[in-house]
Parts: sequence; structure tokens; C-alpha cells
Amino acid sequence: MTTTLILVVGAIVLLTAVYISWRAGRLDRLHIRLELARESLDAALVRRTAVALELAASRILDPATSLLLATAAHEARTAGPEEREHAESDLSRALRAVVDQERFRDRLADTPGGDALLEELGAAVAKVLYSRRFHNNAVDVTRIAQRRWLARTLRLAGHTEYPAFFEIDDVPPKTLGIE
Repeated sequence: MTTTLILVVGAIVLLTAVYISWRAGRLDRLHIRLELARESLDAALVRRTAVALELAASRILDPATSLLLATAAHEARTAGPEEREHAESDLSRALRAVVDQERFRDRLADTPGGDALLEELGAAVAKVLYSRRFHNNAVDVTRIAQRRWLARTLRLAGHTEYPAFFEIDDVPPKTLGIE
């Protein structure tokens, strides 16, 4: 009788330990996924800024429009962590204002390398859109896992910060045809 009781209690303890270990491992993997998503988003934002600066310096645009775009791109590139979302949103609005101008595609098509630049801009804008969605999805899943009672009670997340969503205005210009 006591041997059976010891085996049952031991099995319960073992299964509980395995479950807790599995939950801790899952939370760790979610944090790794979140870090990778953040790095991917940062890379996409940097690429979009670079393409916007290239467009501003291409002499395709009029000087005022070039200055507007270059300023927004520079602000996005040099913004600190607190201002980054606002600066990136400003760059999105500036890109929409520039790219959605009347006859923008025609002027770009008449310029050597213009079509390639427009393709590159479309790819960079789409990458930001998808990277941000992937990042925010990873944040949501990680937050849900961190809020579970077992994770909170046993502090399975350790002292990691509660992940934050990255909210920017990333609506692409209509001219690019990205949905």
C-alpha cells in the first residue's frame, strides 16, 4: 500500500515537474521568437528608411518634396526608442504623400532606374507591413503565455520586461498596390 502511494505521488510530482519545465521552455522559445521578430522589424524599418532616402536623393522629385521625404527618413533613422513609433509613422505619411502624387509613376518610369526604385520601395514598404504584423502577433502570444497563472506564480518569465506592441501608421501608398 505505501509503495503504491509513494509511486503515485512520485509520478504526480514527476509529471508536474515535466509540465512546468515544458511551460518554461515554451515561454523561453516565445521570447526568442519575439526577439527575432523585433530584429526583423528593425531591419525592415531601416531598409525602408534607406530606400526613402534614396528616392529623396534621386532628383526625380521636386526639391520641396525631396526635402520633406529626406527629413522624415532622417527623423525615423535617428529617433530614439521613445520617439521611434511617431517618427516611423511620419515617414509612412510622407511616403504616401510623395508616392500618391498625380503622375508619380509616369515621372518615375521616364527616369532611368525609376521602375527598379519603385519596386524596391514597394518591397520595403510591404516588408515593414508584414514584419510589424508578425512582431505584434509574437507580442500577443508571449503576453498571453506570461499572463497564465502558472507563469505568474512561479515567475517562469523571470525578470523579462512585459513585451510591447509596435504601433505605427504603416498604411502603404495606394500607388504601390500593397494590401
